[in-house]
Amino acid sequence: MVFKNKKDKFAILLENIAVNLKEGADFFVNFKLNNTEDLKVFSEKMKEFETKGDSYVHETIMELNNAFITPIEREDILALAMIMDDVLDGLESCAAIFEMYSITKADDFMIQFVDAIHQCTIEIEKAVELLFSKKLPEIRPLAIKIKDYESTCDDILRQSIKELFAVEKDPIRLIKIKEVYENLEDIADHCQNVANTLESIVMKNA
Repeated sequence: MVFKNKKDKFAILLENIAVNLKEGADFFVNFKLNNTEDLKVFSEKMKEFETKGDSYVHETIMELNNAFITPIEREDILALAMIMDDVLDGLESCAAIFEMYSITKADDFMIQFVDAIHQCTIEIEKAVELLFSKKLPEIRPLAIKIKDYESTCDDILRQSIKELFAVEKDPIRLIKIKEVYENLEDIADHCQNVANTLESIVMKNA
């Protein structure tokens, strides 16, 4: 790995993606839904985070195309950028589902999912900050935490689906809520993919 006094442009770009993801998750977890008007604001703001993330990914791709030497393998930089973007895309998609189905109240299972995903984004931001330093081994414990949160989401999904089918009598609402649960679990899976990519980069470069 190449270490420089001046911060590498790819370090800055990946950190921008990670920070934007974390800020998007912050907004997602803290926004208070009260009515359908709130849903529109919620969905539109998450779309702004997603669009900003896309612009960072596009900039990363352009820089990779122009770079002769990169601090780590260019495929790893691209993979990490894309996989972090998948997490944010999932959050934006979930917000859109809330608006589409007029879901103005998150249940306890949804709150548990979102809290775990939010914690994942905190660990992702920390890990990306370490990526271009001489502290690569410190990334591994963060990746393990992300995987633990994803495992928690697996458990939440099983519990939530079981209870949903036991108590929900309206088949249309059942379909809507089940889609939200599964969407949230997909986001957790994307977080795990980020952790796997980080571990792979550490293994190659530590």
